[in-house]
Amino acid sequence: MTAAEPHPPAEFWLVRHGQTDWNVQRRYQGHTDIPLNALGRAQALELAEGINGSQIAAIYSSDLSRALETAGILAQHTQSPVTPDRRLREIAMGHWEGRTLTEVSQGLPEGSTGLAYTEAHTRAPGGESLTEVAERVRSFADEIAERHAGQIVLVVTHGLSLAALRCLAVGLPLAEAIDLVPDNCSIVRIFWPHPLVSDTPFSDPKNCP
Repeated sequence: MTAAEPHPPAEFWLVRHGQTDWNVQRRYQGHTDIPLNALGRAQALELAEGINGSQIAAIYSSDLSRALETAGILAQHTQSPVTPDRRLREIAMGHWEGRTLTEVSQGLPEGSTGLAYTEAHTRAPGGESLTEVAERVRSFADEIAERHAGQIVLVVTHGLSLAALRCLAVGLPLAEAIDLVPDNCSIVRIFWPHPLVSDTPFSDPKNCP
């Protein structure tokens, strides 16, 4: 008896949601349900036009409205409905949500940056760690890659949850995730599980809150 052939990897097109007012104000969003602003909707429309005609098998999105609305706009140019999944939510920032980095830093010990997600196991008060985010996005990726082996899947999510999944795909330390957060409404392509280490960005990463 021969061993079963492994499934081909799924190709994930990871999309960070469009811009929100809190992105502009550099406020921690986390699980707070902030909608897209006018520019964010325009960004999603532009991206939708760019992917029109692509062979996308399925669309999955965080259940937060900024991601769901982005996904809904992208779905207008595909034949796939949007499936929401809580595992794709942004990192929970607890008591820091709604506050700017400057506001948070004023209440921290001298020398602290307030960036709780620069280390894998640290967290904001009442929030979650990047390691916990990685666990839930890994669970999502394993399940969806098996369901859509060999297919292209559009995944609409958030800056740090996207960056954590990207780190997992290419074997980078989670502490590097903050440097891999892409612009709003840009795509990063990964393969899951990757046949070889592969990470092809469609645009240059930019550190955005």
